[in-house]
Amino acid sequence: MSVKLIRFGSNPPAVETGQPGTIISGNPSTKLQNYYTDATGQFFSGIWESSPGKWQVTYGEEEFCAILAGHAILTDADGEAQSFKTGDAFVIPKGFTGSWETVEAVKKWYVIFEPKA
Repeated sequence: MSVKLIRFGSNPPAVETGQPGTIISGNPSTKLQNYYTDATGQFFSGIWESSPGKWQVTYGEEEFCAILAGHAILTDADGEAQSFKTGDAFVIPKGFTGSWETVEAVKKWYVIFEPKA
């Protein structure tokens, strides 16, 4: 059996719903469709969505994000804020702490590498 390509949008996985852990403001909810997990369980890719709100984040993983729709502001532990809108792409390095604020409902592609302990 050959290895097959994964096309986002085709044969979509079930939607997982949730809420961020430490909410600062608003009542944000999230949706996740994980299209791919590698055999080691360390590499993931899919589509993530969030309604408006703000919460604390601490990254134990490396994440590439590409904003498909919406507006988010990420603020680091030193208080430096960066704004991301539709069409923007960025990496959140392992060890980043601060906050994620969804200003306008966000939809993004994510690619995560999370090394096992």
